[in-house]
Amino acid sequence: MSRHQKDPLRPLTADERQELTRLSRSLSAPAAQVERARALLAIAEGASYTVAAHQVGRRHNETISAWVSRFNREGLAAVRPGHGGGPRIRYGAEAQQRILAEWAHMPQRDQDGTATWSLSLLQKALRKAPDGLPRVSTYTIWRTLHEAGLSWQKSRTWCETGVAMRKRKHAGVVRVSDPDAAVKRG
Repeated sequence: MSRHQKDPLRPLTADERQELTRLSRSLSAPAAQVERARALLAIAEGASYTVAAHQVGRRHNETISAWVSRFNREGLAAVRPGHGGGPRIRYGAEAQQRILAEWAHMPQRDQDGTATWSLSLLQKALRKAPDGLPRVSTYTIWRTLHEAGLSWQKSRTWCETGVAMRKRKHAGVVRVSDPDAAVKRG
């Protein structure tokens, strides 16, 4: 039996109704969010969970009742899907700072065997370090560097996005930055 009788949809505020309507008509929003908005609006207009499920292409009303229950608890945040499965993130903010600190120090050719960092070499250095991360994956390193605004540049290893070192005739080597890098990235 569904949660229809136990947990009915609470009355929507004007702002919630407006946002759900906007989202339900959106052509550019993620499909999961549009589907949830359409189902919640249908229920708010008096449709049963079963009818709302069929309107958004679901076979069972248990999913709809779970969405309603979550919407009652969280509001509009419930329209965004939660964690989609897979392993939980093992390394938090402190470990990410450790990854960025290791990346920031230039590798020593003698000790590290390289002049530039690659993901696998950075992983080895982090695993060997006494205060390092013994089970860190290259994906975790990549995700951390990417979130910090760093990107892989062919032949230039990991570089800060929008910043480059350029050789000039009269000024020598200078640091050149793109002020619109954050906008272009996002």
